[in-house]
Amino acid sequence: MASPTSTNPAHAHFESVLQAQLCQDVLSSFQGLCRALGLEPGGGLPQYHKIKAQLNYWSAKSLWAKLDKRASQPVYQQGQACTSTKCLVVGAGPCGLRAAVELAMLGARVVLVEKRTKFSRHNVLHLWPFTIHDLRALGAKKFYGRFCTGSLDHISIRQLQLLLLKVALLLGVEIHWGVTFTGLQPPPRKGSGWRAQLQPSPPAQLANYEFDVLISAAGGKFVPEGFTVREMRGKLAIGITANFVNRRTVEETQVPEISGVARIYNQSFFQSLLKATGIDLENIVYYKDDTHYFVMTAKKQCLLRLGVLRQDWPETDRLLGSANVVPEALQRFARAAADFATHGKLGKLEFAQDAHGRPDVSAFDFTSMMRAESSARVQEKHGARLLLGLVGDCLVEPFWPLGTGVARGFLAAFDAAWMVKRWAEGAGPLEVLAERESLYQLLSQTSPENMHRNVAQYGLDPASRYPNLNLRAVTPSQVRDLYDVEAKEPVRRMSDKTDSGKPATGLVATQEELLHWCQEQTAGYPGVHVTNLSSSWADGLALCALVHRLRPGLLEPSELQGVGALEATSWALKMAEHELGITPVLSAQAMVAGNDPLGLIAYLSHFHSAFKSTPHNPGPVSQGSPGTASAVLFLGKLQRTLQRTRVQVEAETPSTEEPPVPEPDVPVTPASQYQEASAEDLCALCGEHLYILERLCANGRFFHRSCFRCHICEATLWPSGYGQHPGDGHYYCLQHLPQPGHKEDSSDRGPESQDLPIHSENNMPSRPSIPVAPQEGTSPVPSQPTRRLIRLSSPERQRLSSLHLTPDPEMEAPPKPPRSCSVLARQALEGSFVGWGMPVQSPQVLVAVEKEEEEESPCSSDEEAEEDVPLDSDTEQVLWNFAKNSGTMNSYPTWRRTLLRRAKEEEMKRFCKAQAIQRRQNEIEAALRELEAKGTELELALRSRGSSPEQQKALWLEQLLQLVQKKNSLVAEEAELMITVQELNLEEKQWQLDQELRTYMNQEEALKTAADQQAENEVLRKLVDVVNQRDALIRFQEERRLSELPSGPGPKG
Repeated sequence: MASPTSTNPAHAHFESVLQAQLCQDVLSSFQGLCRALGLEPGGGLPQYHKIKAQLNYWSAKSLWAKLDKRASQPVYQQGQACTSTKCLVVGAGPCGLRAAVELAMLGARVVLVEKRTKFSRHNVLHLWPFTIHDLRALGAKKFYGRFCTGSLDHISIRQLQLLLLKVALLLGVEIHWGVTFTGLQPPPRKGSGWRAQLQPSPPAQLANYEFDVLISAAGGKFVPEGFTVREMRGKLAIGITANFVNRRTVEETQVPEISGVARIYNQSFFQSLLKATGIDLENIVYYKDDTHYFVMTAKKQCLLRLGVLRQDWPETDRLLGSANVVPEALQRFARAAADFATHGKLGKLEFAQDAHGRPDVSAFDFTSMMRAESSARVQEKHGARLLLGLVGDCLVEPFWPLGTGVARGFLAAFDAAWMVKRWAEGAGPLEVLAERESLYQLLSQTSPENMHRNVAQYGLDPASRYPNLNLRAVTPSQVRDLYDVEAKEPVRRMSDKTDSGKPATGLVATQEELLHWCQEQTAGYPGVHVTNLSSSWADGLALCALVHRLRPGLLEPSELQGVGALEATSWALKMAEHELGITPVLSAQAMVAGNDPLGLIAYLSHFHSAFKSTPHNPGPVSQGSPGTASAVLFLGKLQRTLQRTRVQVEAETPSTEEPPVPEPDVPVTPASQYQEASAEDLCALCGEHLYILERLCANGRFFHRSCFRCHICEATLWPSGYGQHPGDGHYYCLQHLPQPGHKEDSSDRGPESQDLPIHSENNMPSRPSIPVAPQEGTSPVPSQPTRRLIRLSSPERQRLSSLHLTPDPEMEAPPKPPRSCSVLARQALEGSFVGWGMPVQSPQVLVAVEKEEEEESPCSSDEEAEEDVPLDSDTEQVLWNFAKNSGTMNSYPTWRRTLLRRAKEEEMKRFCKAQAIQRRQNEIEAALRELEAKGTELELALRSRGSSPEQQKALWLEQLLQLVQKKNSLVAEEAELMITVQELNLEEKQWQLDQELRTYMNQEEALKTAADQQAENEVLRKLVDVVNQRDALIRFQEERRLSELPSGPGPKG
């Protein structure tokens, strides 16, 4: 076929627009196209229809078909919905351009101003399924042939801007480059309209442009006047981005992308990275696009140690300022991390160039993120109304590891365009604002899982995107402050450092109410008379009674006869921690002496908040701790199981080396953990004073949270994520915890030594001895059966290697074998498969399905061929079963590609979940620091011997109790997060062990060496352990779920 450009010069300009890869080339080609067609750029939808009428050859028609299909949706009313509306869009980022496209399809006149003159951001954005479908519907494959052709769905910011710019130009959006929006110019008199203040001096036509809608998409650093911005701050987080030249060689194309690796569930990778390069990271992502794009979170101490940062400054701006960052060291850092993550398979890494011609590598701070309090406002002056809306980063700054930026940005653009449509329809200002704020409340909660599944139906109407939509969630009366008759004061930035997530519940209003609750719970116990919150608890009987009231099966009150006050109190403290999840705030010695009444009040308030709903009449209580204590309780058992396992393994491991001598500054924890005098007053690590809100208890000792860090890497130690070495007494994260019987090179085993607690009588603390006083020395370790290696016969290994193959329907099932190690190993393998109990289909079924797809869905173009094959859940599970057998899926390339993409998507979900957890952990840590500072001030005021009136002291005590409850709520939320971390950790370990085991199983039995067989048996043992741990975690979650259900009426007689 002859080229269409040989007969019509406009065709050549149009093809240049489609293929242009630079912003200036797009603009010049489009101007040439308009000149060839005799049109003026920026003419709105009439311009689009004129271009379409004159360019009717096959290449153009395929694009017009897509755009017409989108524009034909009823919501646009054939481009007549907003014909009388004039809009100004500020910013040509992806969200600003997407909003401009929607407004143009509604028929509005759209003018866009952008301060830059070119697109130069190589950084890559993760795409949700609906954004992929949306961009395909706008002709993304026509503009960018490699759109979403890899194993991960992403696109560089520059490419996304280019394709949206081309669509916006074709739809008649008027774009001005190199123009900066500085503010609004209100109408000077009645009859005039709103204008923009622009720099440098704009053309007269632009300077005199009057509009009634302003959409700001200028980024997080610019928010129009009148909007309030809230800061969400966490712990210091330093991100590093690097873009390397992609030469598209065969070797480069074969390097797999990394959807995300996080330390929170894959510590061994980062331990190996640290040993090999000295680089200490929290996470790393690798996308292959126009460039090789890497983004990672680095630790500040590592950057200082490697010379990337010259000095340590408390101010983040100064810390990461250009004067404090060494460019050459930063480049070496990024290159070494990228080379390690890809095993050196990318060859010589050469940095791409940024907009200034420098290597495209940078360090940035994402410690704090900004979020607008409202998404829209209305201003009115001299009868002229102006609707203002925010989209993109100036609405909500995204947390980059979650990959939500462009997806939620597009949703906000759709919601803003819907708002403009409602505005054009004549809806009242308060009604429009209320609907917009109702949608804004949904934005931060959106994810691919909780939106409508059918992305093909997504449109401008919010009901097509959000399930269970309530546009009246915010009422017009609640948004009156967003309607200004005159312009308001400049933007205010409001700190939200104390964002505590879950609200604290069950706050104790007064000391009297706490005392009354304690009296109700201990009423009826012999010898217990609670009249105050100090001396009444000195003999230990009241605390034992409170524990018995909440856990009746642990001890009979008669067994306390003859027991000393110190031993009874020690037992009650230990039992409350081990069986109720109430961590100590003061020692048994201090409670008996009665010298810390504030600490006792804070400790008892924790009981109240956790068990406030417990009726005061005697009787058994549910074994699952209600309220906030359950997750803390489970993690406490997990931590003790880990420590007990280490002691047992060390006892079984012969060693010819001398035991390490404990360092004098950190003594080994004594056995009588809860009997140290004034142990809670001083930090066991730094020796400084400990105030109540600062106290963190671990192994019976008290610490500052800021001191309780890994001895090697100084990382914060989270619940169930640390261990104490019995030799030197130091605390370590699981990544650096020295392993018994191993040399240092095997210390990256990390969390594999961690076991989840199994329900057993051995897990329950022993009752206080009667009447003998407590003995010094180590407490006895419960005996457990010694683990042994799994030795499988050749037939057993053969059966393991053939799991999930198609059975002969005529064969009868073999008799059930006795429960043995081989059976456990088989069950572990079955548990590691995705398709539990799914019906098994034969390869012939796959052949038939593959042929059916090829016959019924012939690919009309290369674009359609790139889309994934739609799979129902049953088919996908069966395909996974076949994929787990070596070589099976090689005969089905279409299914194989689909499964690989699905696997990457699952990895991405796990990574995003881990990063959300880590971000929330950092926010909790920052909130706890602020609570500690406030609590210290109150405690100093209460402990001072000044002549403050009693009413003032009562107020201070009430405020202190409220802070204690807020801290308990945050600690409980932190424990909930760590439960999820355990799930992610076990999922990752099970996947890795599954892959490792299959490597051994795929080897010929005759070729295996003794070392191979031993290694295979060890992997089988680990896999069984992981499955058992996951089972224990599931049981815990189910028990907690049942304990939180409201108790229904008893059975009828």
